[in-house]
Amino acid sequence: MKQSAQSRRTAELAREKLASILLFEVSDPDLEMLTLTGCEVSVDRSLVRAYVSCEADRYDTVMAALGRAKGRIRSLLGHALGWRVTPELDFRIDTTTDEAERIARALDQVPPTMDVAKDEDGYPIDDGQA
Repeated sequence: MKQSAQSRRTAELAREKLASILLFEVSDPDLEMLTLTGCEVSVDRSLVRAYVSCEADRYDTVMAALGRAKGRIRSLLGHALGWRVTPELDFRIDTTTDEAERIARALDQVPPTMDVAKDEDGYPIDDGQA
């Protein structure tokens, strides 16, 4: 969605209100240890796309729980925001933390060929011990 200063403020407000609702108003045990990483709001404020993060093995459980609670969350969000239109909610799993962990693990496991001296073209330097 298009980003401007106003849309960023609107998205931040929606994120704060939605995080408060998920933390204090919804008491589903499947939504414990859930992190709301960000929100995007459409220009006409009719849609809020919320990104959530959790453990990778809980993706299906969390999405099912959010689907069950979507109506109540939407109602509470509409009252909290006070906008003319109560926005539809679109929850998505944010996998950026999983990707960051995968990259960190890959960087920790450096292959032994990386320690070989190379010339400017990337070819191994022959040290004459053949």
